[in-house]
Amino acid sequence: MSKRLLIRDLTLRDGQQSQFATRMNQAQVDRVLPLYKNAGFYAMEVWGGAVPDSVMRYLDENPWDRLEKIKAGVGGASKLTALSRGRNLFGYTPYPDSVIEGFCKNAVKSGVDIMRIFDALNDVDNMTSSLRFVKEAGGMADCAVCYTVDPHFPRKERFQAFLKGRKLPKNLFTIRYFVDKAKELERLGADMITIKDMAGLVDPAESAELTKALKAEVGIPIDLHTHCTPGYGTASILMAMVHGVDVVDTTALAWSGGPAHVAYEIVQLFADRLGLETGVDRAAVGAMDRELRLIRAELAKFDQYPENNPPVIDLSRHKLPAEDTALFDHAVEEALRGKTDKVLDLCHRIEARFNYPAPDEAVRIAQIPGGMYTNMLAQLEEAKLGDKLQEVLEAVPEVRLACGVPPLVTPTSQIVGVQAVNCVVDRAQGKPFYTNVSKNFAELVKGNYGRTPWPVDPDFREKVCGVREETPYDTSKYKKQPNPELPDCGNAKLARNEKEELLLELFPSVADKFLRGQRRREWLEANPPPPPAPPKPERYPSRFWEEELALGMEA
Repeated sequence: MSKRLLIRDLTLRDGQQSQFATRMNQAQVDRVLPLYKNAGFYAMEVWGGAVPDSVMRYLDENPWDRLEKIKAGVGGASKLTALSRGRNLFGYTPYPDSVIEGFCKNAVKSGVDIMRIFDALNDVDNMTSSLRFVKEAGGMADCAVCYTVDPHFPRKERFQAFLKGRKLPKNLFTIRYFVDKAKELERLGADMITIKDMAGLVDPAESAELTKALKAEVGIPIDLHTHCTPGYGTASILMAMVHGVDVVDTTALAWSGGPAHVAYEIVQLFADRLGLETGVDRAAVGAMDRELRLIRAELAKFDQYPENNPPVIDLSRHKLPAEDTALFDHAVEEALRGKTDKVLDLCHRIEARFNYPAPDEAVRIAQIPGGMYTNMLAQLEEAKLGDKLQEVLEAVPEVRLACGVPPLVTPTSQIVGVQAVNCVVDRAQGKPFYTNVSKNFAELVKGNYGRTPWPVDPDFREKVCGVREETPYDTSKYKKQPNPELPDCGNAKLARNEKEELLLELFPSVADKFLRGQRRREWLEANPPPPPAPPKPERYPSRFWEEELALGMEA
């Protein structure tokens, strides 16, 4: 077992995205940077994901400024991490290498030390360009394999599929599947491998087996990233630690649990009992956590679980109550013995003591990310079919099978979720499934997003897309976004440099609005309107003299 455990803090990216809809503004970020600099985490995930879009869309801030200010505030105390969706980068469009190279080069130049690269289909071909360009720019390539499980079909569905001669996947997402993906990425030059469990589906037994297998066959560091939504997070992190995982992802205690991640403090308490050194300054983390609690109050209207605020625990000066100490001791003892069921029960009790939201059974049973679940609910409410949720959840595995059993992570989670709702709406209107097919679902079935883990039925592809053969996206047809001159801003270009041009490429509508606002403000600062003309003087100096003159004329 390794005697060192590295901690990657997610608070400023995935933590706030999971809990507060990515609404943390730059002034709030600036308040905690000196504390982060003292904390000494191995890495901090601060950029990518929803951050660039959200800071422009909701905060009217520049994403590149966000990254550069964090780098200036933290310096080299921690490596800065960003998240990228491989060839898709941030959205649904597969980009040509010219855009991917420009993004990776500028991200590293602006402060990214580690780029975490993933593909929603686990199609390694979609990750190779980013991997190469990040390393050429001097960054580290953290290649993520998206964790998922085989779709669960009711027996009736399995029997019907058998009668129709239709194959159903079985034992597709095995330990071997994930290890082989990791080894392929290692051969291509990855500097580390993350098991990216975006839905929190890896249970403690699977976490133990997967970590053991990866450590036995992969020679680069292994990171486990998971969420707490279905209730496995704490127990699965503990089992990975017991079996030698190199890095774990955590969030500050004040923002942990529920749709977010396990708290650093919980991981540190486990590490202490396992003899693992993290190198994190506990007093600095305590101060950071106190400031983040103030910021959480400022973000209250976006807080998904305001009633589940964890208690204040500063590990530099607080001792756990005897009952909590016994829980941690017992959980580690059972983890070392491999008793994962007992570990899960004890970790649920630990999470309750930390006031975490209860495990979300609906998300666990449906095997989907929490964000996908809430988006489907909203779509149903908009269609006035809120009572059809169970039908949608039952449609998800069927829709997922039809489009090649993709892992459910952005963007495929949203594509599958939207199509499952469309299918249920079709049925409610007396129409067959797939009468209403979204553009993104058709592109996924066609092959535009890459190779799916399970082959798409050619008959279904022909029905949905009009072609039988898998058809990759042709990046030669990609059209660069326009960069017009703005007449009302002195004919300034909408995007004035390569970084702003990249914003237009990656977030066309959001960046267009944001940059127009930027250019207008710059124009007005450089060319302020002339002050208003003073009012014309009255014909007579005062009303009094007007009255005197009138009296004199009358006399």
